[in-house]
Parts: sequence; C-alpha cells; structure tokens
Amino acid sequence: MILNVHGLLFQYNSHPVLDDVRFEVKRGELLAILGPNGVGKTTLLKCINAIHRPAAGSVQVEDLNVLACTPLKIAQKVGYVAQRNEVSRLTVFDAVLMGRKPHIRWGTGERDLCMTDAVLRQLGLKHMELRFIDQLSGGELQKVAIARALVQEPRLLLLDEPTSALDMRNQMEIMTLLKHIVDSHGLAAVMTMHDLNTALRFAHKYLFLKDGKVFAAGNTTELCGSLVEEVYGLPVEIHQLNGYPFVVPMHMEEPAHARHL
Repeated sequence: MILNVHGLLFQYNSHPVLDDVRFEVKRGELLAILGPNGVGKTTLLKCINAIHRPAAGSVQVEDLNVLACTPLKIAQKVGYVAQRNEVSRLTVFDAVLMGRKPHIRWGTGERDLCMTDAVLRQLGLKHMELRFIDQLSGGELQKVAIARALVQEPRLLLLDEPTSALDMRNQMEIMTLLKHIVDSHGLAAVMTMHDLNTALRFAHKYLFLKDGKVFAAGNTTELCGSLVEEVYGLPVEIHQLNGYPFVVPMHMEEPAHARHL
C-alpha cells in the first residue's frame, strides 16, 4: 500500500469540510476524487500533502507519517501538481530542475541534471527546454508541472484538475501520459476531476465525496447510474463505448426561475 488516509477531519472556522474520510491507494493505481463543486476535493488533496492541517486523522505514504513531517520530507515522497501553476521567467529546463530541490543538499549535481533531461525526453519536452514557461500553451505548461513533480522521484502523485482549461486533444494527451507514468513507474496517483467521462476512462478507481464524507468508492468499471444520480441530483444512464463506461445525462426539468426569463 502506498497511500493510507484514515479518519481525516478538516474544518474551516469550525465548519466541517471533511469528516472521517478514509481510503487507500495501491502501487500502480490511479484514483479519481469526484463530486459536486465545493464538496472538498481540492481540500482533501491539500490535507494529504499537509498544505492544510487536518484537525484529526492520519495520512501515511508508505513508511512516512505525512502529518508529522517537514515539507522537505513530504516532497521527497509526494509530488503535487496544482490546478493553477505559477508562471515565471524560467526556462522549461530550469522549471523542471526545481523539482529536484527536495533532494539537493550542496548544489545541483550530475544526477539531478540527468534526471531532468530524462524526464523532459519522456514527456516530449526536450525540444523546448530553453523556452521560457511564460511562453507556453496551457497543455505545455501542464506537462512542465507534471515533469517537475516526476523529477522529485515521488511515490505518490497528487493532481488537482489536471485537465482543466485544456482542449480535447491536450486532455487526452495529458491523461494518457499520466496513466502510462503510474503504470510504468509503479506509483500511486490521486486526482480531482469534474469530467466524469474522462475520469472513468483513465482512472482505476473512483471516490465520491458528498457532504464532507466518502459517499461511495469502487472500481470505475462497476459504477452505476443510480449512484451518480444520488451524488449530483441528475438522472443519468451509463453506456459502454469502445470498452469504456460513458455517462449520459438525461433530460432535466427546466428550473422554475428560467421560465420567466
């Protein structure tokens, strides 16, 4: 087991956002955290990474008690890709090299440079290594953020809406890349996502949050329409398309206020 989250409780101004959240993620698994807006998906990722400090519970990444560790120790085990990444006047190479910071003691060494070069090649970024990241497209910038997380040599990848604001081609490219990384490197990954169909196509498992709790969890191949309807309050049908589950929203009654517009 790479990630074990147990009894997590987080509050904003005494208002519970996460309540007794618990789940596990194994080596080679990609877990999608799903649910309506404002349900605490990003907050959960930040609790796992100790950016937010939960009021109770534990987070274990292999032998590391995350909530009892320094940010440096956490960064040696956990790579975090935020929904919005800071853009500065760094080259692609330097931006990715910064991911080695948790492992650097007295200065950048040959291994740090070689790892950065290898990850750039793996993600198809080598040809743009000298470009400035403030000149990149959204898809290119997202790849750089993932590359920076990978050179940390993490055991766990956390990704907050990794395909948000990307076009269809870039969404497919990023998600195909992520799944390949998890499979080939033997990592565990947890991502938040709004797009159910993208999540079901690429993730091995799902976890629905509702009212601050884990409402349901399981394998993506076993998801049923009635469960999605309970979570989102919207009737759906789930069909198989080319071997993947595909969620189709059904007709929704027109809101009363819209009839007067």
